[in-house]
Amino acid sequence: MQQIIPNIRLALHSLARHPLRTFLTMLGMVIGVAAVLTMIALGTGARGSVAEEVSSAGTNLVYVKAGNYTRGGSSVGIASGAGAATTLVSADASAIAAQVPGVRALSPVLTLRSFVTSGDQRAFVRAQGVATTFERVRGWSFVAGSMFASDDAPSAVLGANLAADLFGSADAAPGSVIRIRGLELTVTGVTDDASDDYADVLFLPWQTLQASMGIQHLDGITIAAEKAGETSRIATEVRTLLRQRHGIRGTDSSQAGYLAEQGGVGGMPDDFTVETQAAQALTQGLYTPAAAFALANLPRLDEVTLEEMAETLDRASDTMTALLASIAGVSLIVGGIGIMNVMLVSVTERTREIGLRMATGARGSDVAAQFVVEAMTLSIIGGLAGLLLGLASAWLVGWSLGWPASVSTASMVLAIGIAAAVGLVFGIYPARRASRLDPIEALRTE
Repeated sequence: MQQIIPNIRLALHSLARHPLRTFLTMLGMVIGVAAVLTMIALGTGARGSVAEEVSSAGTNLVYVKAGNYTRGGSSVGIASGAGAATTLVSADASAIAAQVPGVRALSPVLTLRSFVTSGDQRAFVRAQGVATTFERVRGWSFVAGSMFASDDAPSAVLGANLAADLFGSADAAPGSVIRIRGLELTVTGVTDDASDDYADVLFLPWQTLQASMGIQHLDGITIAAEKAGETSRIATEVRTLLRQRHGIRGTDSSQAGYLAEQGGVGGMPDDFTVETQAAQALTQGLYTPAAAFALANLPRLDEVTLEEMAETLDRASDTMTALLASIAGVSLIVGGIGIMNVMLVSVTERTREIGLRMATGARGSDVAAQFVVEAMTLSIIGGLAGLLLGLASAWLVGWSLGWPASVSTASMVLAIGIAAAVGLVFGIYPARRASRLDPIEALRTE
């Protein structure tokens, strides 16, 4: 340690003698480290983006509806409760969010059909009371404006077609006032969601609609799973939880298939219905016996799909890791070679200085340490400059591509450590060459 500090001072003094040459030598390391950090940031962002897309790919919604009636269900052993029920409440939604793992977001749902007016325009619409979290549940983006701010605000979000019918265009809707069932609502946004006829739907805060209708119950709860492959598991846990909360006696069946999908086997029938988005899409238009047969292996289908998505993500990650390692290796080798070349030139230029040090008592190891420290100092300074450049480049490229480019502290420390290691490895040969010079011959050098 006592020799390192003086050697660092000597290294900085030596590098300051030729600032242009030092800068050009460091440039290779700067570019190398910056490229590595940029690729790490973009790789991390790309993997996160791909992972999010894969995990939410396909059908990731679970629908809970009040009431439970399946036409023709008795013919295949499906227990059905009342066709309508008022036992589903907001506390059930809170319990699901708190006790069922893997739920990304959920929203209470109320549905009403009524006339909506705006000036002279009038339309008969389906109005849905939803929470502010419905934006995350559906993965909405907005043509204009944004989601309403609270669950009890006098606000509304319109589907694109409804906005065009009432205001002529989506851009004219935000800030306008509409009326429904005696309520005056300010439009905050227009969503581009065209699925399930949502383009023609009026969305308003569920508590506002609930108060207007004078009720305490919900028509449903829409749940978004973190991963599409977990919807069957979430549906099963939601069903079990709601049976407990609603005091339904008996044990719900855990067997796969439509019987478990509709619940109620082995005890009193449910007063609600839990259905995954995949089940809804798979059984649309089918008679009950055919639907029961189609859904018999749905949990297994979710499991296989999840495995395939995980394998795909792993393969993509391995390929990206190999690509990043190749780019990093080439960049750092180029920078290391540049450092070694300039250190060899430095040894040649400072031969007389080396001879003088040896003649006054310096050992070969001291001379070698001086040049190794100088090479590492050059490399570390270049690494620090490359770190700053890499962070700026990562942010700029990530911003332009819309990826969540980020660099962890561990990655930054690793980058500086690798830069120091490159300086050490490529500084050894010039240092050994300097330490083996003959002092007498070195002093004779002009």
